[in-house]
Amino acid sequence: MKRLVIGCGFLGLPLARRWQNVGDTVFATTRNKQTASEFSGFGLHPLVLDTTDPVSLKQLQQQSFDTVVVAVGMDRSRYDSVHHVYVDGLENVLKNLSNDIGQLIYVSSTGVFGDFGGEWVDESSPTDPQRDGGKACLAAEQLLQSSRFSDRATVLRMSGLYGNERVPTKSAVESKQWNKLSATGYLNLVHVDDAVSAVCIAAEQNLGGEMFLVSDSNPTLRREYYQFLADKFELGPIPWADVAPDPNSRGASSKRISNRKFLKQTGLVLKHPDFRSGLS
Repeated sequence: MKRLVIGCGFLGLPLARRWQNVGDTVFATTRNKQTASEFSGFGLHPLVLDTTDPVSLKQLQQQSFDTVVVAVGMDRSRYDSVHHVYVDGLENVLKNLSNDIGQLIYVSSTGVFGDFGGEWVDESSPTDPQRDGGKACLAAEQLLQSSRFSDRATVLRMSGLYGNERVPTKSAVESKQWNKLSATGYLNLVHVDDAVSAVCIAAEQNLGGEMFLVSDSNPTLRREYYQFLADKFELGPIPWADVAPDPNSRGASSKRISNRKFLKQTGLVLKHPDFRSGLS
């Protein structure tokens, strides 16, 4: 199989390596020539491009791929507008891709949903993003669904990615910055290993024209997650009574993401069904 991974960061790079390890020919994008050299050392085929630069994307026009994955993250050290990166960037990609591709998988976010008061959310739930990232992801999804690739496009709305060296709020807990935490609501996570598996199985089964939520099977109360980390650092009970809630934080909304449709339809078995397994 010939694969293209656009956005080789926390999710995209291990995805590219996994496909490479099973013998696929994998093209991996980067904005940096030094990183491109490192990719070559891994056995990947690097493409130096920037999705916000249409000229750099012209090299895709004569290429054919069995699978194209768009997993571009927001580099706040380089860009100011998440809409420019997620929406304008995807539009540039779609304009420069050849018609000769088998499928396109777009990695979106469960941030497209609003507050559900702790109730379960599935693929049929209404979207109402409250933050810029969620709004941009939803606009990108809509752009893709109205494009010439809509019938071979799969949207995977991912919960918060973690794993390896990425542990959400680790630094805030370790340094006792309790004001950055919220004691209320649910936290939805998915380990990066399971996220990679989700993309792989979506590609293997060619789930074109569908949208799925990708999350672990046990949304946790934020309070329990933060206290779990505090216990690992031997910090004792978090003094929630002294913490003033931030109305603009992610904790201002609460929902539980259901992965039932994706697991049932694909047969994926999660390696880490909850955060305790993943953080171990």
